[in-house]
Amino acid sequence: MMRRTLLFVALAIMAGGLAVAQVPFTVPQLQSWKASDGVFDSEGREIVVVAKNMVLEDAAGYLRYSMRLMRGVKDEKRAARIVLKLQDMGKAGNEAYRIGIKPSCITVSGGTPQAVMWGIQTLLQMREQDRRLPCGYIQDRPDYRLRGFMIDVARKFVPMDYLKNLVRTMSYYKMNCLQVHLNDNGFKKYFHDNWDETYSAFRLESERFPELTARDGHYGKEEFRDFVRESAKLGVEIIPEIDVPAHSLAFTHFRRGLGCEEFGVDHLDLTNPEVVPFIDSLFTEYLQGPEPVFCGPRVHIGTDEYSNKRQEVVELFLGLTDHLIRLVESYGKQAVVWGSLTHAKGNTPVKSKNVLMGVWNNGFANPKDMKEAGYQLVSIPDGLVYIVPAAGYYYDYLNDRYLYERWTPALIGDVRFKEKDPQIEGGMFAVWNDVCGNGISVGDIHHRTFPALQVIAQKCWHAVNDTVGYEKWNVARKAIGEGPGMNELGRTEMSIPALSPATVLGNRSIPALSPATVLGNRQGLRQIGYDYQIDFDITWAQERHGAVLTKSRRAKFYLADPIRGMLGFSRDGYLFTFKYSGRPGRSEHITIKGTNRYTQLLVNGKVVETLGYDERLAADKKPYNIVRTLVFPLEESGSFRSRITNFSAKKL
Repeated sequence: MMRRTLLFVALAIMAGGLAVAQVPFTVPQLQSWKASDGVFDSEGREIVVVAKNMVLEDAAGYLRYSMRLMRGVKDEKRAARIVLKLQDMGKAGNEAYRIGIKPSCITVSGGTPQAVMWGIQTLLQMREQDRRLPCGYIQDRPDYRLRGFMIDVARKFVPMDYLKNLVRTMSYYKMNCLQVHLNDNGFKKYFHDNWDETYSAFRLESERFPELTARDGHYGKEEFRDFVRESAKLGVEIIPEIDVPAHSLAFTHFRRGLGCEEFGVDHLDLTNPEVVPFIDSLFTEYLQGPEPVFCGPRVHIGTDEYSNKRQEVVELFLGLTDHLIRLVESYGKQAVVWGSLTHAKGNTPVKSKNVLMGVWNNGFANPKDMKEAGYQLVSIPDGLVYIVPAAGYYYDYLNDRYLYERWTPALIGDVRFKEKDPQIEGGMFAVWNDVCGNGISVGDIHHRTFPALQVIAQKCWHAVNDTVGYEKWNVARKAIGEGPGMNELGRTEMSIPALSPATVLGNRSIPALSPATVLGNRQGLRQIGYDYQIDFDITWAQERHGAVLTKSRRAKFYLADPIRGMLGFSRDGYLFTFKYSGRPGRSEHITIKGTNRYTQLLVNGKVVETLGYDERLAADKKPYNIVRTLVFPLEESGSFRSRITNFSAKKL
């Protein structure tokens, strides 16, 4: 890993009664820092991690693993210690932690394992920027209890390996909540205005309703349960969401009689006596038993955007919402709902005590009224924090400057509450994959998610009293990566004299770890991300269709694609090809350039074709885009006959 100089922010404020000067830069920023003399030099040192409490062994294992990834050659004669311990933080809260840095020892203390994990992540961020940590004393705590992200895996399947990597990155930034939106459907205008053709998916294995489970990608029960538990070790809660009674086309495709013809068959028909028992049996499958699939503390029941055209149906909707809240609570979970009770205003009471509500649109749920009704609120305003990749509405990338300078969780739409109001649990942002089948890749999602994650983490943890300013913060945050072993952005370069079949590529600076290592990504993903340039010389042989030049677990680059034998690539279930194929015996120089908007082929320095956004028209005659991008795979070479030399991958 390249050595960087630790960035400091000179502040002239008082925080927690401590004089603050030369504050080490982290994201989110520290609440208080008191400098002292000396440095803790981790360069090449043997770092002994000591957990004073058995419940901190997972955190200690994570720190040991992370330090192995980030450390140079060790010198056992210069050993130093990092001590982890539980300590009552008083009124500072469950996530408050303290760090004392001395030349030969660092002590991280917190009231809970999660708090200690946050202290570890602060150390690792400091260590990423400089191996010499300044001595001093940190006291840190979040301004808001919930700091999160919602990802739509229903309309665009996101593999579990990415979700695990995402959780590791979230933990690195002290983001403590990932909401996984497990079912939804596309808009029928993209499917010839026909509900029968419209894409829908439910992403969990179901033993009770096997045919309901999406065949193009889903999570096994044991796999999802383990994901929830592993994430909790990193301090991140997984909130699973089953969205009913709207956004339910997956359920009505499974049982057409459950759909509502009046409002659209993506709505469950609440006048049908079979609907509520079906919903109950679905939720119960994941909530019941000694080891439920939904083993975390909270479960999201959806209740979003149901029609309010008829009052009697509104009352049924309210009754279902209250029923599902109580169903979830009967299994010892806190219920989470989307805010919709202004849109669906009626007389049927809905439980509010100890219910968490995501307020996303003030027309659907007036936040002042919801607060008065007694709900705990999560600020997730669509006009500020919704990403819909390449859709042409909401945001393609969040407006980080605006959020940094003007937003905190206390701002919900156009309503601003008192900062740190106890009824505002925190804030989230969201990635919605509304336009099903538009070519967006997991790499594209991450390219949008990572900068958003940084700014939302900052504004939920250290919401006010900023003394850095966006310009300095924006420069400084780019020195901090995705966490130990994480490389979803593909920050890598390489040069290989000759590439032959079965060559192992990848980032060789990451050492091999034993299979027993737990927590963290042992290998990272081998790829190069936007913006990049791939170059190689090739003497073409007769290639069979499907000949792969390089590949990773998510992508393949073809010298001859499986269908027509053209240069091209596949990822995320899509195949894109250039209008070019090699001729046996010819020698050429090939260049591939990739950005977040296009993938381009050059032969002998001349552009052959640029695969950019491919515009299509929906049934309402409005345009939408098919995205043809590629995070270039560099994990290993494939099988081919041609001669490849002077292979290089570099960032632009």
